[in-house]
Amino acid sequence: MPRRHIHVTGAAEAPLRAALRALRTELAIPDAFPPAVLAEAEAAAKAPRLPAYDATDLPFLTIDPPASTDLDQAMHLARRSDGGYRVHYAIADVAAFVTPGSALDAEAHRRVLTLYFPDGRIPLHPAVLSEGAASLLPGEPRPALLWRIDLDAEGRRVATDVRRALVRSRAKLDYAGVQRQIDSGTAEDPLALLREIGRLREALEAERGGISLNVPEQEIVETDRTYSLVYRAPLPADGWNAQISLLTGMAAADLMTAAGTGILRTLPTAPDGAVARLRLSARALGVDWPHHVSYADVVRSADPANPRHAAFLQECTTLLRGAGYTVFTDGHIPTPAVHAAVADEYTHCTAPLRRLVDRYAGELCVAAVAGNEPPEWVRAALPTLPDEMAAGSRRANTVERESVDIVEAALLKERVGEIFEAYVIDVKEREPAVGTVHLEDPAVVARIAGGDARLPLGEWLRVRLAEADPGSAKVLFAPV
Repeated sequence: MPRRHIHVTGAAEAPLRAALRALRTELAIPDAFPPAVLAEAEAAAKAPRLPAYDATDLPFLTIDPPASTDLDQAMHLARRSDGGYRVHYAIADVAAFVTPGSALDAEAHRRVLTLYFPDGRIPLHPAVLSEGAASLLPGEPRPALLWRIDLDAEGRRVATDVRRALVRSRAKLDYAGVQRQIDSGTAEDPLALLREIGRLREALEAERGGISLNVPEQEIVETDRTYSLVYRAPLPADGWNAQISLLTGMAAADLMTAAGTGILRTLPTAPDGAVARLRLSARALGVDWPHHVSYADVVRSADPANPRHAAFLQECTTLLRGAGYTVFTDGHIPTPAVHAAVADEYTHCTAPLRRLVDRYAGELCVAAVAGNEPPEWVRAALPTLPDEMAAGSRRANTVERESVDIVEAALLKERVGEIFEAYVIDVKEREPAVGTVHLEDPAVVARIAGGDARLPLGEWLRVRLAEADPGSAKVLFAPV
């Protein structure tokens, strides 16, 4: 799908903002931080627990969206003399600021994840930390968990270390700028190595049967109090950067399983019935999927810029349902322990400013490398972490889904009754007259119902906008 924009008119803005406020209330979203939490955050920002090891000589860089200030990760890439590579990956050390059992810690457990609304973020930690003292902003010394991962010439991991260190980023880069530098040949090491290492890791992902879905993201953007819905096709640099994070998550999982205590991010293999239905969708959408070709290979061959392929990639996300967190202690490794999309053991450990579980995973890995038992505060929290993360993820998914629905409804509110060209991307098995359509113009994905005939999956259809109510977050189309 190409990038598309829809702008909110003045008539839509008031109901949009009112609907977003109502959504916050309905979901009981935390608002301002309590005074005790803010006081602790202010004090911690002034006096963090600093590590003894100084790695500020390494010229780290960060790659994030341009407006981001909560920077969890910084990297430095280098060649090794034996033809391999060395990845230094610094992760913000939230535990240097958050004391276990404190009001700040309790509030993080209440929030679980940073939530993203069209009109602002609800952060996991107060801004004085997440966008200030704990963020890996350029030019500032910061406490971090410093990963050192050595790779051979094929990109395979041969050694792993992680320790607390003081680091300093030299540059804050964004994905588009990184892509331009690499494509133009103006990128210097270490940035130039991102493509080289990223491609090697992508090849290894394919070799082990893993998959990264390059689904165009539907982003809600506000500019000068005007909202747009944008489809952003991922750049190659997005994927290469993600491979560094995946590499670290897999290394962390190996450290924890070797130590016998940890928390894994797991995903069961999709049932045969779900894959069979996806094959039917591929056939209807005109995506070539020979029987001898695996699901992972057909996804890798899909072009997100092709509308039919993009619709297929959207459908592929149904096979990723069921992801969760699995705790293990005393050497009892769970079965299965693998994340089906990664095709290996994996954990979340690279975004502690925005995700609660990562702080605990980082502590487990530092202890494992040092040969120490995990801190008691970590062991005590492990049994309840999966349920906390599951509840937080459900809330975050609801926020994302409902926010997009509200914005779409606000943008279309004045166009009820109009006729549009749409593309049928999903049809309910038990209700074949009900499904989902994607509009080429404007950029909307919404429900369709009200007809008598079976919806033609994968085909164009003229549809009429039947409802658009930002108050109920509802957009509904009907066949013409």
